[in-house]
Amino acid sequence: MNTTGPDGKGLRLTPIRGLRYVPDRVGSLAAVTSPPYDVVVRPDGLHYLESLDPHNIVRLILPQADTSQARHQQAADTLREWLADGILAPESEPALYVYEQRNGDLLQRGLIGALELSEAHEGVVLPHEDVMPHIVEDRADLMRATAANLEPLLLTYRGEGTRTGATAVIERAVDRPPLLSTTTEDGFSHRLWSVTDPAELAEIQADFAHRQALIADGHHRWATYLRLRGRHPSPSPWDHGLVLLVDTTRYPLQVRAIHRVLHRLPVAEALAAVVGSFRVRRIDAPLPRALDALAEAAAESNAFLLAGDGTFHLVDRPDPELLASTVRHDRPEAWRTLDATVLHSTLLDHVWGIPDAPEHIAYIHGTRAAVEKAERDGGTAVLMHPVREEVVRELARQGVTMPRKSTSFGPKPATGLVLRSLEH
Repeated sequence: MNTTGPDGKGLRLTPIRGLRYVPDRVGSLAAVTSPPYDVVVRPDGLHYLESLDPHNIVRLILPQADTSQARHQQAADTLREWLADGILAPESEPALYVYEQRNGDLLQRGLIGALELSEAHEGVVLPHEDVMPHIVEDRADLMRATAANLEPLLLTYRGEGTRTGATAVIERAVDRPPLLSTTTEDGFSHRLWSVTDPAELAEIQADFAHRQALIADGHHRWATYLRLRGRHPSPSPWDHGLVLLVDTTRYPLQVRAIHRVLHRLPVAEALAAVVGSFRVRRIDAPLPRALDALAEAAAESNAFLLAGDGTFHLVDRPDPELLASTVRHDRPEAWRTLDATVLHSTLLDHVWGIPDAPEHIAYIHGTRAAVEKAERDGGTAVLMHPVREEVVRELARQGVTMPRKSTSFGPKPATGLVLRSLEH
């Protein structure tokens, strides 16, 4: 499926001199990688990653200091030290990188490079979620201080499912010895190859010239790229941003939900507020069975699983009149009926009166982690059912963004395998 932007243009992926860890200067490649910055569960996950290796990438993507300016300066100083000490080093020549992740039957392959961000190509990359301006500003300050793209966005496109174009180049590359190979403790193996042959690079460019991409992960980083591009006269290195492009026709991604933990709302109060407006049922079962019950209910109506008091409560079948009075009418039906829309517009804004701010809401990817945090804090975990990729893509094509943190596409690329310096 060749779908381009409004100006008929497609994706332009440019080779980079990837910045990579020098293997014999670190304990292991697995020990210096991390999940994307917004997936690291702070503070436990951050401290654990820092303890794995003194050069773990979290010291760049999540620097720790008392002020934002100090954090960003610390990351910039750390990056300069690692470059000077030979911990990180740029490749000798520009390349696109074939990146593979594998865990059992799950296989994902794609291409890492620098994507052109020029105004002529806006509409070629489709966001599907809203962003928080203060997070964009923070990531922009970090990116500007380090003069680097520290982790790639995850973009998806729909190819023909045949071994042509970029797919052919990828599958030829994986027959060669990789640049690196490592297995992280989550069980995923990671391999990387470089593509430098001019004919293969041209083959990839010709394929992507007719493609449109969906942002699967990294909306705040995408907004950061666009902000920084606008703040620097063109041409400049800020005209491009680091991405991983995956053909989901050939390598389907998993789509998971992102859950909410409401710090200051006990479960009993949350349930009392929804009685009469939603159906409420107690689920006395382990988490996997409770999630099965959520999936069954979500097939029929909006549904949420509340936890935090030692058991589970299924909240579904909202009152149609309540939805009509709380959900905006100037959006497509597919948006109006999203669980995330109903959660934010109806429950958080109207029924519970909870602001979408960090002191009130945490966004957590893992179901068990969300439940455990709610139980520790005396709050409420709101477990969500995932949205189908087709719904996400169709809304994005219509230019309609979903509430932020509505979806989690995966597997996500490991951070730390390839960085992009804007100075090398």
